[in-house]
Amino acid sequence: MKPTKMRNTLIYRANYQTKSKQLGSALSKDLHKKYGKRSVRVIEGDNIKILRGEFKGVDGKVSKVSTQKSSVAIEGIKKEKTKGDKFDVYIHTSNLVVTSLNTEDKWRMAKLEGEDPRNLPKETKVEEKPAKTEKKEDES
Repeated sequence: MKPTKMRNTLIYRANYQTKSKQLGSALSKDLHKKYGKRSVRVIEGDNIKILRGEFKGVDGKVSKVSTQKSSVAIEGIKKEKTKGDKFDVYIHTSNLVVTSLNTEDKWRMAKLEGEDPRNLPKETKVEEKPAKTEKKEDES
């Protein structure tokens, strides 16, 4: 089997974990210096800049991530059909640079900073118990 056919087969038949790794995108120079990593998996909420293609130079926020297409949809980038309907344009993650990260995921941030995410402190929710009301006995 030719190497190109083998590579295409591996991409097409990839499992979810491999597909997730294929959603990686380069980090900007300042983020690269800060975290010491060259690339990161793109998630919703990241700010990106498009490097190649029709929308080159456009900055935006990731609105949807498609593991099936190995690409992302960006807020504000849409194309129009002949009937006037608008639809999202999906751009492959290899054509993007991440300019700022969505920091809501503690596991992801621990991995980026080089810490072991399994040792993260567990958030303990302290639930306030309702105060016990004393029962008054009826004196008759």
